[in-house]
Amino acid sequence: MSGKNPGMDMTTLSALAEPNRMDIVELLRDGPLTVGEIADRLRLRQPQASKHLKVLSDNGILEVRAEANRRIYKLRPEPFQALDSWVKSFRRVMEDRFDNLEDYLRELQNKEQS
Repeated sequence: MSGKNPGMDMTTLSALAEPNRMDIVELLRDGPLTVGEIADRLRLRQPQASKHLKVLSDNGILEVRAEANRRIYKLRPEPFQALDSWVKSFRRVMEDRFDNLEDYLRELQNKEQS
């Protein structure tokens, strides 16, 4: 089994590791917002918010659409679906390990009783 999950891009985790970017993602869970709305709600200066939005967009986490003179940002589902699949792969491995541990403990218990 290789160490890479074909659906999971580690740049997603790297981009989300910065607290302001994670706050932006949390904020956008409720729906699309403009850079000004994001900056206001997170009490960031607009250039600072724009810098974080660019990183998130460049890493495929956000999509941006221009509407008149405003840029509206929204979450893309694909990176989060890949992240969910990646986490589930660990869950399966851990469940298998717990099943093996349970079998081993049952075997020990049976030996003690005989």
